[in-house]
Amino acid sequence: MARQLAKSTVDKFRARLEEERARLQSLIDDYEQELEEARLSESSSDRSPDPGNAEASSTKLEYAKELSIEQNTIDLLGKVERALAKTDEGTYGICESCGKSIPLARLDVLPYATHCVDCARKA
Repeated sequence: MARQLAKSTVDKFRARLEEERARLQSLIDDYEQELEEARLSESSSDRSPDPGNAEASSTKLEYAKELSIEQNTIDLLGKVERALAKTDEGTYGICESCGKSIPLARLDVLPYATHCVDCARKA
């Protein structure tokens, strides 16, 4: 049976997770604004690069990179929100695979961890 984390410990991690959620949401908002600005400038008449030239290829590569970074941030935000839900459910700090406690050292590094070290290695 997993040990139950003290309320003060869960509250500490909840505060960290809420800060991380706000930071990630801000990054996502910034990415979306930058991507929208890039789309608008790309479609404007003063900058409509020929799809075959190097500038267009560079623009496409940069756009794809921004989309990838944004998607990774969205995925991380999902993990943070899932961890926050676990704090509300009373299951925060318990491995989803084996039901054992996730070590505090692991939660300090990855407060959104849902698996203990052993189970994370197996996945």
